[in-house]
Amino acid sequence: MSRAEEEKEKEEEERYNRILKALGNTQRRKILNLIKDQPRTTSDLCNSFDGFDRCTVMQHLGVLEEADLIVVRHKGKYRWNYINLFPIKEIHDRLISNFSINSLDLLSKLKKDLE
Repeated sequence: MSRAEEEKEKEEEERYNRILKALGNTQRRKILNLIKDQPRTTSDLCNSFDGFDRCTVMQHLGVLEEADLIVVRHKGKYRWNYINLFPIKEIHDRLISNFSINSLDLLSKLKKDLE
């Protein structure tokens, strides 16, 4: 493997680690659930969490943004947060779809053996 390929693989691993870290926190998953159907302003999100101050919510949003799980757009004085599902799909494709393919192959072989 060339040095460039090693660097690219390292960057990809770091990216996946950021995504998994972001998804590993209950509060961040709650934020994603709140914006999955429609974007929400940061103020709306702050008001959705009792006992959390704005700074804490902003820190969670920062982790989600760094993991590319949200996209932030500024419109006037509002900061709108949109969900980005592509990183979650990438994790699925990388980790879960491989298991699905193996399971389907196994089930197909079992079906042929039973016939």
